[in-house]
Amino acid sequence: MRRSRLPPIPALAFAAALLGSALIAIGGQSIVPSSAATVSNGWTIYHGDAQGSGLSTTYKSINTASPAWTSPTVDGELYGQPVVLGNNVYVATENDTVYALSSTSGRVVWKRHIANAVPASSLPCGDIAPTVGITGTPVIDPTRNEIFVVADELIYGRPHHRMVGLNATSGAIELNENVDPPGADPAALLQRTGLNLDEGRVIFAMGGNYGDCASYRGRVGSVGETGSRPRFFTVDARSGDSQGAVWMGGAAPVVNTEGDVWVSTGNGSVHSASDAYDDSDSLLEISPTMRLVQFFAPTSWPQDNASDLDMSMEPVLLANNQVVLAGKSKIVYLLNAAHLGGIGNGEARLASGCDGDMNGGTAVVGSIIYMPCGDGLVAMRVLHSPAGLRIVWHTSVGGGPPIVTAGLVWTIGQDGTLYGLNPTSGAVRQTVAVGSPANHFPTPGVGDGLLLVPSAYRVVAFPAT
Repeated sequence: MRRSRLPPIPALAFAAALLGSALIAIGGQSIVPSSAATVSNGWTIYHGDAQGSGLSTTYKSINTASPAWTSPTVDGELYGQPVVLGNNVYVATENDTVYALSSTSGRVVWKRHIANAVPASSLPCGDIAPTVGITGTPVIDPTRNEIFVVADELIYGRPHHRMVGLNATSGAIELNENVDPPGADPAALLQRTGLNLDEGRVIFAMGGNYGDCASYRGRVGSVGETGSRPRFFTVDARSGDSQGAVWMGGAAPVVNTEGDVWVSTGNGSVHSASDAYDDSDSLLEISPTMRLVQFFAPTSWPQDNASDLDMSMEPVLLANNQVVLAGKSKIVYLLNAAHLGGIGNGEARLASGCDGDMNGGTAVVGSIIYMPCGDGLVAMRVLHSPAGLRIVWHTSVGGGPPIVTAGLVWTIGQDGTLYGLNPTSGAVRQTVAVGSPANHFPTPGVGDGLLLVPSAYRVVAFPAT
């Protein structure tokens, strides 16, 4: 079995020279980012980089007293995170339209309506309405100046999923590839995760619509940026098995420095330990060719399947070769990335990370992980020797997938309030109402001198310096 190679922990002195004053203080100690890649002026992918660190060290302050701008109303709900390249902010809607907004004024630079979105009434179940279009956060390849989305489209009266690449400057379509898995019912599939890039390929994942209706299997897929037949890894792939959604609260599949793809999976159809394990309720490491490298599932996986207790948080890859995993069971697992161990309990576990579901992406600063939770944000410290997990603080505000920038942890609540929290204590330092979000997992972005906050139909931008 191939060993995973994660980024090394940089020396503190080297990191200080590299990042200058951008080190973040937690508990009185300056902590370097855990990921080798930190976000500079752009934000081209969900939570900022291929590992989903959710960290930008570019800015020292955010002013939420008055927005820099509020975008025009877009033509469909916003489920994804805003992404940034150069002087443009990009969002995609459930009406299958991609917008490029000026980072200076918020005006529409261009918009491209890709196709007819799927009427919610034509799907067997779900909670997105009135149409289902582009749900996952887009990804931008700066070297190609191209933005990629997966669009749910109505073609000849039936739903289909297509990978579309657009020129980031003009909106011209440069890629249009069918990504429906062979033999699948497209109406039963929702492309919920953000997109990622891996060695010239676009990575995405699919699960079912809300309600787990109809027959589907979780998928992780990849398509060449210049076009190719998609490759898929299938969860619950045996005859008679089904479900095992890969959705992760909208977070993107994580890609490590070796190019392997890491995802968490939801409940499968197997409910008895006497039946063979089915890749559900788990953490999977998948090769760039979409083959399983290794996995972890808790010993309770059959019961979790029966109780709809998905693993629904993005896997957190740490620089010391540890991985953190959580979901609807509220249990947090600490694992060895080089040896996930199959079915078991991992290096350590915390019986209750919070009282709500833990869905979506995280933000990571050194050994501290800021984790989304339905009843408020959680800060957790990861211990290496001996391996362990400790809650640093748990606040009752926010709860949407957080990011860290300008010395604060930023999270959006279901009431449409943006919070800036002290990273050491969780105390509220800034708060502003931005408008109710369209989905349960809204998350801000940052780039080109702005903190970008999505509501249901608008983006609100605050100045960052």
